[in-house]
Amino acid sequence: MTNAKVNNAKPSDLRLAAVIARDANADGHFVYAVKTTGIYCLPSCPSRHAKPENILFFDSADEAAKAGFRACQRCNPDQLSLQTRHNEIIVDLCHFIVNAEQEPSLAELSEHAGLSSYHLHRLFKRITGVTPKAYAKTHRVQRLRASLVKNEKITDAVYDAGYNSSSRFYSESNQLLGMAPKQFRAGGINAEIYFAIGECSLGSVLVAQSERGICAISLGDDPKVLLDELQEQFSTATLIGGDADYEKIVAQVIGFIEHPADNFSLPLDIRGTSFQQRVWQALQTIKPGQTTSYSELAQRIGSPKAVRAVAGACAANVLAVAIPCHRVVRNNGDLSGYRWGVERKKTLLEIELSSLQG
Repeated sequence: MTNAKVNNAKPSDLRLAAVIARDANADGHFVYAVKTTGIYCLPSCPSRHAKPENILFFDSADEAAKAGFRACQRCNPDQLSLQTRHNEIIVDLCHFIVNAEQEPSLAELSEHAGLSSYHLHRLFKRITGVTPKAYAKTHRVQRLRASLVKNEKITDAVYDAGYNSSSRFYSESNQLLGMAPKQFRAGGINAEIYFAIGECSLGSVLVAQSERGICAISLGDDPKVLLDELQEQFSTATLIGGDADYEKIVAQVIGFIEHPADNFSLPLDIRGTSFQQRVWQALQTIKPGQTTSYSELAQRIGSPKAVRAVAGACAANVLAVAIPCHRVVRNNGDLSGYRWGVERKKTLLEIELSSLQG
């Protein structure tokens, strides 16, 4: 075997303790090799422990391989090394997209990463949960929002945010900003949000609607708290309450809560990142009385590694029951956190099961 810089194991070595404990948190920080077998492993490897005097430590799988050791076929430490390299490539591509004056094409990204377009597209989506184009679009919207505040002219803001033409921007501005560009630059002034508050078996329910559709459904114990949250969410919009016609819509929402149907029929004003919208769309396909886990939901949207991001998207949902994030549970079936309280989540699921049985 070739010479390499190694650290001989000692009883007091924290790395040895991690190996003995099969600590998965240590994976990716180092690997250990066994002199008697010629194999290197991850700290969490389930293989039988070797004697401490036969163990060598390496900072990476590459170092262990260069020293002449083979990768263990049980824990596959070489695959973790490959995953680390893939992560580094995607992080670099994200920086490349963010720093580019114009949205890079897939061909430009492929050339920068040294990968085929097909491989890069699949790898980027697997790791980030979105396509390169969707990631670039989300970043461009963030730049646009900041640029609209900074620039006096909307045209300057549009080009500053990386749009090639103003016509392309205006064709999608309402969807991106939720309002006209001039309104957004003015802080949402003159945007009108209708709202009403009712009571149901879950307590108070506030329903708000923009010109595009229902933009908020909130649950709580105190109507004043719900109204304060709405005012914070739409700080510069004009809130209009007590409208008799709109209270009919609130009654429809309450009816949906008490007697769940397959589909929420009212139009929705859904605002979020591309990834969040993918999660919310998937949530809307889960029928009343059914549940899924965060990992299953991640697989459903084609991003099995993005479990935490899926949980974050569920937490960011502001449309209770219309986007049924209460139907997502832990892998073991236990209830997890819910924006409007775990007890309400439990009650919602009980109402749905009762409705099906009735």
